[in-house]
Amino acid sequence: MNAFIRTLGSLVFLIATLLCAAPTHAEDGYDLWMRYHLLAPEQVKRYDSHASQLIIGSTTPTQTATRDELQRGLNGLLGHAPLLSNDINRNGAIIVGTPSSSPLIARLKLDTTSLGNEGYLIRSVAVDGHTATVIVANTDVGALYGAFHFLRLLQTEQSVDHLDIHESPRLKLRVLEHWDYLNGQVERGYAGASIWDWWKLPDWRAPRYTDYARANASIGINGTVLNDVTDGATILTPTYLQKVAALADVFRPYGIRVYLSIRFSAPIEIGGLKTADPLDPQVQRWWREKADEIYRIIPDFGGFLVKANSEGQPGPEDYGRTHADGANVLADAVAPHGGIVMWRTFVYSQNNPDDRAKQAYEEFKPLDGRFRSNVILPVKNGPIDFQPREPFHPLFGAMPKTPLMMEFEITKEYLGFATHLVYLGPLYEEVLSADTMVHGKGSIVAKVIDGSLEGHTLTGMTGDSNIGTDRNWTGSDFNQANWYVFGRLAWNPTLSSRAIADEWVRMTFTNNNAFVKPVVDMMMGSREAVVDYMTPLGLVHLMGPGHHYGPAPWDASESRADWRPVYYHRADHEGIGFDRTSTGSDAVAQYAPPVAEQFNDLKQTPEQFLLFFHHVPWDYRMRSGQTLWYELVAHYSQGVDDVKQMRETWRHMDGYIDDQRYQQVASFLAIQQKEAQWWRDACIAYFQSISGLPLPPGYAPPEKSLKYYESLTFPFVPGYSSWQ
Repeated sequence: MNAFIRTLGSLVFLIATLLCAAPTHAEDGYDLWMRYHLLAPEQVKRYDSHASQLIIGSTTPTQTATRDELQRGLNGLLGHAPLLSNDINRNGAIIVGTPSSSPLIARLKLDTTSLGNEGYLIRSVAVDGHTATVIVANTDVGALYGAFHFLRLLQTEQSVDHLDIHESPRLKLRVLEHWDYLNGQVERGYAGASIWDWWKLPDWRAPRYTDYARANASIGINGTVLNDVTDGATILTPTYLQKVAALADVFRPYGIRVYLSIRFSAPIEIGGLKTADPLDPQVQRWWREKADEIYRIIPDFGGFLVKANSEGQPGPEDYGRTHADGANVLADAVAPHGGIVMWRTFVYSQNNPDDRAKQAYEEFKPLDGRFRSNVILPVKNGPIDFQPREPFHPLFGAMPKTPLMMEFEITKEYLGFATHLVYLGPLYEEVLSADTMVHGKGSIVAKVIDGSLEGHTLTGMTGDSNIGTDRNWTGSDFNQANWYVFGRLAWNPTLSSRAIADEWVRMTFTNNNAFVKPVVDMMMGSREAVVDYMTPLGLVHLMGPGHHYGPAPWDASESRADWRPVYYHRADHEGIGFDRTSTGSDAVAQYAPPVAEQFNDLKQTPEQFLLFFHHVPWDYRMRSGQTLWYELVAHYSQGVDDVKQMRETWRHMDGYIDDQRYQQVASFLAIQQKEAQWWRDACIAYFQSISGLPLPPGYAPPEKSLKYYESLTFPFVPGYSSWQ
């Protein structure tokens, strides 16, 4: 009996130990698309013969990171890690490295000349009579990218027989931009506080920083801006530069360089000077010395991001200088170290009598060709501000002598924050494939930013991050897809957003096609749904001013005209829309003539941009034969119906994935439907009060009065108080 009790006690202890050792957050979204969960037995059998050995150097930090990722991934997916070895002695080896780091790879004499510094090839080969898969690059970082690609093939159950893959990034700079403040708050952040714990840095380097670097490297992101563009000059002080250096140390093995947003008035704020005039010799010397200091601490520092003379920020125009003058003094300071300057074009003056959509073009177009060669200009995807839909920005194609980089917003400032399911891939793809027509058909935006249209070598894409301290990183599981699609399109801006969604769903949830297809379809339609229930037919900026939460098309309370929703829709008893044609603000003239001609003509303008460019009578006949008023109500209603269908699609997904993530998505879709209905009813109530028209037959009236919707206030919206 005693022996039995002792055995039983040991068994209980063993079970308790195993339960304690089990991950407590296995399916809380922390692992992102790098879950590496065990594949089905038939898939394990299929891949086992390709992963018997792993031959990789481990002498550099990046090689070590590559080895560890492959071991982690293969062990998770196949249930066992491959044998680590220095020589091939069996079939199915994976050989990773560069011709200079691997004698086996050098013997294969593979042509890597076209791969550049970050590209890779993955090929099935025979070595000493044994079958093998080689992942080859010119640099360790390129080999790391290749390793992630190979793992992606397994995660999505692709064939790894007879591989011959060549990949190189189309864009040089692929940068996440964090709107994080040093006090831990995040502007337009809907996933918790900043992940940078400045108080504990540089001594405590949280494991989350390494996982952040892994996630970015897995999709080819090679740069991160650590701080918000409006956060003052403290980040450039010696104390904080040491903290930045600690993060740079963590990111370096993963090919990620750190950048800093800097305050143009830093020479005054922390330098003791009386001016920040970019043409003042003392100011120029101060920036050179500050750059030298930074590079002594962080030898591979990427450079500066600057927001100047916009939304009250200081800049060169304070001294009668141009944006080129301001950018060039910084460019000269970092140039000896190989650094670059990203000078944002999102600017608008304090007094705007004409049309905010025109301001960036008017300020920067005359400066084309006047920037240093290590300056690149981030341009938002549209001329207003990250709206659910805008036409492409007219600066794309308008500055042939100056490198431009795309700026997308990943955080959903105007798109329902964290709870609305809005996959941004179709938005990104729509803009990247838009034809500027500056050199005839085919002059698409993607060719502007990848340098192929004008022969630029400094190219890039930046995305305003949606990352915070939430366990799932982004506030919801589906928001992870927007981080993912940004990275994949920054690597290659001509990829299909649907194909990217498919691989993300498979890696994040399951390869079961009964789940994958309907969920991908739901994702692909989600952006159009939000356009319909928020800002259909070319309307923009109807959100509550400041916090941007919920509808407020009636609002005219802001001190600046271009912060007021009424400024953008211009609805009156006669019609609705902003006249940007040649008889209005003439913003159409900023586009190439073929595009301008199309947008200038009411009949030729795509209806998705109709009210962006035209003030249209309520009874105008649309292409459907219905009136504009009918179509407006129909679009608002369709948006709500689409969200209802999304909920129904998701309801049928129960049981395919873990319950924790399933239930959160289900709850968030319920919130989205409620808020889509709110958007629909509030906007219809307001526009009906302006037009004086009855609702079209068959459409339900708003649930509450216009007065009720106008009475709602939201003083504590997340991501907003820190911006005030």
